Amino acid sequence: MKQLLLIRHGKSSWDISELSDHERPLNERGKRDAPRMAAALKSRGIEPEHIASSSAVRAATTARILAEEVSYPEAKITYDRSLYLASATEMLSIVQQFDESVETAFLFGHNPGMHALVNRLALSGPVDEFPTLAVGWLNLNIEFWGEAEFGCGTLTELLTPRTLD
Repeated sequence: MKQLLLIRHGKSSWDISELSDHERPLNERGKRDAPRMAAALKSRGIEPEHIASSSAVRAATTARILAEEVSYPEAKITYDRSLYLASATEMLSIVQQFDESVETAFLFGHNPGMHALVNRLALSGPVDEFPTLAVGWLNLNIEFWGEAEFGCGTLTELLTPRTLD
């Protein structure tokens, strides 16, 4: 069994209109909520062995904050431009290529693909919304990442900043 945590980036800022969507940073709420979410994951004993993130600033920053809080080396984070606004199918393809020695992985990305991936991996019922900094904690009924396919998972928990309050 593999564990996959699908994590949407934190709340982003729209303050600098000249920035491209890819370059938008986290806003104050995003910066505040990320360590809280990391603490919640840490309290559940979740320790990633691999972190992959969209290269977009807001996703990469969220990944770095969570990595630091769970003692994952920042230098080991994999940033992938193809995760930026990727579809569920595109993200699944990336998951299938994770190193087989990894048992627990974090994947940071964007909606609508992230929301769709949570719902398509776990057939236990639809997740109605996947807000910023949502974490879909999935147990995948697979031995190897290459076996990952839609419907192979069970949603263990859905965490959002509101559920932490």
